[in-house]
Amino acid sequence: MSTLIITLPLSAGDAAARYDHVLTPDGQTVALHATAPAAGLPDARRGTSDTVAVVPVEALSWHRVELPKGIGASSPRLRAVLQSLLEDRLLDDPEELHLAIEPQAAAGAPAWVAVCDKAWLRQHLQGLEAAGHPVTRIVPEIAPNTDSLQLHLLGEPGQAQAVISGEGVEGGVLRLPLSADMLALALGREGLPPHAEVFAEPAVAALAEQLLQHKAGLQQRPQRQIAAAQTPWDLAQFDLASSGRTRTLKRLTAAAGDFLHAPSWRAARWGAMLLFAANLVGLNAWAWKEQAAWQAQRNAIQSTLIQTFPGVKVVVDAPLQMAREVAALRQATGAPSARDLEAMLGALASALPDGQAVSAMEYTSGEARLKGLSLDPEASAALNAKLRPLGYTARAEGDGLLLKQVSAP
Repeated sequence: MSTLIITLPLSAGDAAARYDHVLTPDGQTVALHATAPAAGLPDARRGTSDTVAVVPVEALSWHRVELPKGIGASSPRLRAVLQSLLEDRLLDDPEELHLAIEPQAAAGAPAWVAVCDKAWLRQHLQGLEAAGHPVTRIVPEIAPNTDSLQLHLLGEPGQAQAVISGEGVEGGVLRLPLSADMLALALGREGLPPHAEVFAEPAVAALAEQLLQHKAGLQQRPQRQIAAAQTPWDLAQFDLASSGRTRTLKRLTAAAGDFLHAPSWRAARWGAMLLFAANLVGLNAWAWKEQAAWQAQRNAIQSTLIQTFPGVKVVVDAPLQMAREVAALRQATGAPSARDLEAMLGALASALPDGQAVSAMEYTSGEARLKGLSLDPEASAALNAKLRPLGYTARAEGDGLLLKQVSAP
C-alpha cells in the first residue's frame, strides 16, 4: 500500500501553504520527496491508499497525567477529564486546543497527552481534504519514547537544533539549540548514556559527532517522516475523529493495504494465493466429477426407459414417462394397481386388529373412506405402522377411517 506522508507547516493552512511530503510504496523506501501546495500533492486515487499527516515537533507540547480509575482511552468522559487535569498547566483555553492521549492508555495509570492548536490543525486538515487528500491518521514527528533515550539533531549549521526524547526527559520531548552548552545543560554531568540512540541529518552529522563524541546515525527528513508514520500514535481523537467505527475502518484498511503490498507480507500473500488456487482447482475437479456421475445416472435411467418401452422415442422426464407407461401397460393387461380398491382392502385386512369390521365404504381415486371402525389413538398408530411399509396411510375421520396411498409399495 502506497502511503502519502505530509508534514504540516507551522504557517496557516491557506492556499499559500506548502507541504513537505513523502510518498512511500512499502513504508520503508522513499519513492518521492518534494514540497508542494495541497493541490499539487500526488493524486491519492493513483496508487495512494493511505494519507498520514505529521505534526512537527515545534507545534506540540507534551504533558504527563495520571488517569483516574475508570477513565481509559475509550471513555466518553476522557476529554473532559484531560481538560480538568491540564487546566493549570496550559496557557491557552483548553477549548481552543486539541488534546490527544497516547495509544493503549489505561485507567489509573500515567499517560502522555499531546497538545496543539486546534484551529491550526483543523484548517490544515480541511484544506487537504478539499484538495482530495483526506487524512487517515495524524502522528507526531517525534513522540516521547519510554524505551530509551533518543537524540535527533536537525537543521543546518548555524540554525541546528537538538530534540531529546525518552526516559528522564522532562516534558517528554525537549527541543533546544544545538550547542555544547545547551547539550551539557540538558544531559547533565554524566552526558549522553551509552545506550542512547542518536540520529542526525547529513548537514549537521559532523557537528553532532564533534559535540557529543558519539557516532550518529544518518537520518534524512523523509526517513524521519516515514519512521513517524510507523508509530502507533494517532492524534485524530475526540472531535477530529468522526467515530470509533471510522477509526476502526482506518486501521482495517491500513492492515489490508499492508497485507496486499508490504514486502514483509509477501510470503503470506503467495501462500494465500496458492491456497486459493488449490481450492479452486479442487472444487472444479469435484464439480466435474459430480456432474459426470449425475450425467451417467441420467443416461442409465433414459437407457432403461427406452429399452423397456421401445415406443418412447424422446425422453423428457424419464421417471414420469416410465410411470405413465407402466400405468398404461397395467390398464391394458387388467393387472391391479396399488391404487385399486382391491389392493387397498387387502392391505387394510392384513393390518386391522381382530374384532374390527367395515360397515360401509366409499372409494374415489385412490382414497377409501371406511365406516364402522373404532380405533383408539394407540391402535391407530399401530395400524399406520403396519400400513406404511405397504405404501398406505390411515387417518381417523369422524366415525370412520380414511385410507389412502402415499407411495408405491
